[in-house]
Amino acid sequence: MATGTHSVEVPVSIEKVWDYVSDMEKWAKLAPGYRAHTMINDKQSKWNFEGSVGPVKKTAEIQIDILEWQAPTKVTFELKGLTDNFAGNGYFEAEVIDANTTRMTGFLDVKAGGIASAVLNPILKPVVPKATKMLTERVANAIKTINA
Repeated sequence: MATGTHSVEVPVSIEKVWDYVSDMEKWAKLAPGYRAHTMINDKQSKWNFEGSVGPVKKTAEIQIDILEWQAPTKVTFELKGLTDNFAGNGYFEAEVIDANTTRMTGFLDVKAGGIASAVLNPILKPVVPKATKMLTERVANAIKTINA
C-alpha cells in the first residue's frame, strides 16, 4: 500500500477552497500524468494518465468515484484501475485557520493487486507521496490564482 498526505495553507476562505475541490471537473487536469478525462456524471469520471517508471512508459485509465461531499470541509473519493489492477481512495480536506486562510490537505492511498502487485507496490511507495504533494500544491495554486 502506498500512501501520501500533504497540507498547504491557502490564503482564502474555506468556502473558496470548497468551491474548487467540490467540483472534480476543476481539479482533474491538475493530476500528475493527466492526459484526458471524461465526466460520466458529477460523482464519477474516467481519467487517462501517462507516466514513466525508469525506462518504461505506461498509460493507464482509472475511474474516480466521489464517495461523499461534506461541505465545506471534505470531499472523499475512490479510484480503481480500468486498465491495470489497482485501487485506492483519497480526499481533499479543508480546515479554517482564520477567516482568510484555510489549511487544505490532500490524501491518496493506492494499492496494486493481482500477480504484478509484488512488483508494483514497491514502485508505488515513493511515487504516491510525490504525486499527492504535487496535486495538492497545484490545486492550492489554482485556488490562489482564481481568487487573486
